[in-house]
Amino acid sequence: MYNARKDWLGAFVIAALGAGIITSFAVNQGQNPFIALGITGFASVAAVVIDHFC
Repeated sequence: MYNARKDWLGAFVIAALGAGIITSFAVNQGQNPFIALGITGFASVAAVVIDHFC
């Protein structure tokens, strides 16, 4: 049975982990770590918003 309640915290954690893996590679290539944190945060929030409305 499908659970209609959304788990916002779980979605945020999964999105942050996924974005964090990619941005850690970018930091390894020379990107500013603060920009990488901003990208990770934005991607996580965007994923939670998309998960909420879809």
